[in-house]
Amino acid sequence: QVQLVESGGGKVQAGGSLRLSCVASGFTLENNVIGWFRQVPGKEREGVSCISVAGTTSFYVDSVKGRFTISRDNAKRTVYLQMNNLRPEDTGVYYCVTKPRACEQRRWFQLAGYSYWGQGTQVTVSP
Repeated sequence: QVQLVESGGGKVQAGGSLRLSCVASGFTLENNVIGWFRQVPGKEREGVSCISVAGTTSFYVDSVKGRFTISRDNAKRTVYLQMNNLRPEDTGVYYCVTKPRACEQRRWFQLAGYSYWGQGTQVTVSP
């Protein structure tokens, strides 16, 4: 059974940092990319980042470039999202997602491409 379990969310002030973790099980992690999406009530889920199978290629939405860093440790079956210099607009529920083979530069941010989702972790950034 495929499972993605997120953790690390919380409440911080603007300018603060959080590190999200996603622990994967039930599938061959080395064959899958991992992404992060986020959702604010009333808005569609937004692709935040995606990391390749080997961890050598990553993609970010423009609003987080230079502030967020995605990484993976296949031995620990864990993907991380280091979030620095957080802003109130980063507030939302962050979801870990997965799909086979590749992030794909033109598609990584598309919701429909991912097979499995975690339950999400709440991030709240106050002004």
